[in-house]
Amino acid sequence: MTESFDVLTMGRIGVDFYPTQAGRLSDIKLFEKFLGGSPTNVAVAAARLGRRSAVISRTGPDPFGEFIHGALKKYGVDDRFVTECPGFQTPVTFCELFPPDHFPIYFYRAPKAPDLEIYEKDLDLEAIEAATLFWATVSGLSVEPSRSATMAALRARSHRHPTVLDLDYRPTFWDAKDSARDAARQALTLASVAIGNLDEVEMAVDSRDPRVAADRLLQLGVDLAIVKLGPDGVLAKTRDETVEAPTVSVEVVNGLGAGDAFGGAFCHGLLAAWSLDEIIHFANAAGAIVASQLACSDAMPTLSEIEELVEGVDRA
Repeated sequence: MTESFDVLTMGRIGVDFYPTQAGRLSDIKLFEKFLGGSPTNVAVAAARLGRRSAVISRTGPDPFGEFIHGALKKYGVDDRFVTECPGFQTPVTFCELFPPDHFPIYFYRAPKAPDLEIYEKDLDLEAIEAATLFWATVSGLSVEPSRSATMAALRARSHRHPTVLDLDYRPTFWDAKDSARDAARQALTLASVAIGNLDEVEMAVDSRDPRVAADRLLQLGVDLAIVKLGPDGVLAKTRDETVEAPTVSVEVVNGLGAGDAFGGAFCHGLLAAWSLDEIIHFANAAGAIVASQLACSDAMPTLSEIEELVEGVDRA
């Protein structure tokens, strides 16, 4: 490797099928197909903002795997670390649309998704160490060998900032909430940034009070805790600073991609060395743009689109 990545993410990858209208899946006839997987979409969002991005994951040797590689290249995300996993099928995900705040999601990953077949021995630890920002997920800790590989990747960073752990808690991936909590807490000791919504931070630190949860995340070893509060905005906290930002008002079409857009924009602002206040308002605007559209990966905004929305937001 001759050049390091700005943003290197690791974890879920797949194909998302979004219905073209609101309602129950049993009544829907038409769907649109998109690249999916939260850490993958974070890499897409960062690439859309000009960052050199890559993702570490695996697909099945099937047409959906081919689609994923084509989509990554289209979005400018390096796919060298996305490998085929013989004997496994590329996972697909469906959702239902009930705007403004109810978007049930259905994962088809049984008996096991190939992105959980990432082995420590196959990791390019030099690339992980060299990346300016590394992004891992709690979902990647749910089973072996992905759990050991994710922990090895985090250890390779030697707690270098920014190393992000997305709390990304999906209950169906775990046999028990306590198992997820134990794994998350171990990983948090190796990360410099923790990011999650209220359900996810509650899983990790057993509190839904945003300030209490943020303080507990800091106590576990991170330098920056980001707590996403849904319609109530975002709380960001370091040991010396607290930033609270309201949501950006838009007509919500599909809220599922907003967090990934937030994540990619957050990475961009962090790498640009902006103030915490600037980063959070910028990331909020990116999330709002995607929430106002059906797609996730296809809807990731450009720098000018986010800046235009940020300029029109009253922060008072």
